[in-house]
Amino acid sequence: MLSGQPIIILKENVERNHGKEAQRSNIAAAKAIAGAVRSTLGPRGMDKMLVSGSGDIVITNDGATILSEIAVQHPGAKMVIEVARTQDDEVGDGTTTAVVLVGALMEQAEVMLEQGIHPTVIAQGYRMGMEKALEITSSLALKVDPTDRKTLIKVADTAITGKSIEQVKGKLDGIIVDAVMTVAEKNGSKYSVDEEDVMIKKQKGQAMDDAELIRGVVLDKVRSHDGMPVKITKAKVAMVATPLEITKTQVKAKIKISSAEQINAFSEQEREALRKLADSIIDSGANVLLCQKGIADAAQFYLAKAGILAIEDVPERDMKYAARALNGNIVNKPEALTAKDLGTADLVAEDDDGKVTRISGCKNPKTTTILLRGTSDYLLEELERAVVDGTRVVMDAIEDGTYVVGGAAVETELLMKIREYAQTVGGRVQIALEGYAAAFESIPRTLAENSGFNPIDKLVELKNVHAKGKKNAGLNVYEGKVVDMLAEGVIEPLRSKRQSIQSASETAIMLIRVDDMMITQQGGKGAGAPMGM
Repeated sequence: MLSGQPIIILKENVERNHGKEAQRSNIAAAKAIAGAVRSTLGPRGMDKMLVSGSGDIVITNDGATILSEIAVQHPGAKMVIEVARTQDDEVGDGTTTAVVLVGALMEQAEVMLEQGIHPTVIAQGYRMGMEKALEITSSLALKVDPTDRKTLIKVADTAITGKSIEQVKGKLDGIIVDAVMTVAEKNGSKYSVDEEDVMIKKQKGQAMDDAELIRGVVLDKVRSHDGMPVKITKAKVAMVATPLEITKTQVKAKIKISSAEQINAFSEQEREALRKLADSIIDSGANVLLCQKGIADAAQFYLAKAGILAIEDVPERDMKYAARALNGNIVNKPEALTAKDLGTADLVAEDDDGKVTRISGCKNPKTTTILLRGTSDYLLEELERAVVDGTRVVMDAIEDGTYVVGGAAVETELLMKIREYAQTVGGRVQIALEGYAAAFESIPRTLAENSGFNPIDKLVELKNVHAKGKKNAGLNVYEGKVVDMLAEGVIEPLRSKRQSIQSASETAIMLIRVDDMMITQQGGKGAGAPMGM
């Protein structure tokens, strides 16, 4: 203030929260987002129905999908949603765990702030806790042989369990693991897998049990001419990027025709040019053609006459995918096509319903396709989300060769070990470390709540068993008993657990340190708003 007049620094369309008000705002936002997905955690979690402004419906219990569909305005809430997005991008699973953990960390911070503990002390304790948690988690990791199919099936099964489509998980587990193992490439002693090498295709109209793995590619296209064969065995596939049509000239010109003979000559010349294009395909020895562009009617006729199954307007992504699956080359011009460029497959066949074409039985395919079927679009979308989660965690397990047990066993071990560690630190940081450890209680508590059991009883039971040295003990959500999760086959990649701990902790630390929020509102006018100095 100067001579009783406020000093105007910020425009009046800037909303400012500072001090405890800003801290409470961020804590409330984090708790609200965690609360939105909390009930979906675990095998017995519930689903959410999300309806967009246009009326599109999504039914899922996938944390990342739920949060991506929610329109939020609060900056703190957006940061928590970013945790789920990062978790989904990096690992593919564990998004709900990460978000629930952020909410629990902010809840513990709220208690400590009320006790007068400074935010930087809390942040320091949380960072020390995160480093200790990552160290403990790595020590709990178990090795997995990248070629151990049985263990990988358990990893996939854990990721899919709890989805609304888990009644078919027995079949999907094997399909997912086989698909990923097919495209995994060994580099020295390590394996690498590109998630783009496993394509997922959906087909409506049949039961979910009809899902299948195709060692090749499925195209949402059918033959371009009815005279072409529906099925080709021992296929030799040509892939052409340019159209099999007469292209228009780049220069504008007019041709004056004065007789019928000239029209016939033009038509004959065009047919001859198209015949040469078709002959280029035929002479290469191909009996299947995938064309990224259009195929002229005359060229289709010549190809059909030669017994070639041709598909036009194949999307570029599908073309590249097919080239990797078939071990063939995409050529720019039909004239440049040779026998060496052809890909091979045991069978190319149009489905009975005439909607898709399968290219299967490829030798050493670099890509595979999982074909999903379902009776509705909503079911197919949730099925796809489950398969994506399953493929990602199997890829992580193959690449890293490590996994940890589920059922809140790791979280229970963390909360006990970090509390022990806190005793060795002392000072106010010890309180922050104890608060950090307490946040891990949120996972077993939520699992118990979502399964219909008393969370306090189950948490006490878990602690007692872990105190006796049984570090793999977790909650069986179906029977309500504390059992050995390793023996139960409930396992997940180490990468997933580490990422959820790290991203949740770092986001909580950032939010705790914020004591001033200045939010510019759109459309504000005027000279400005006073800002306390």
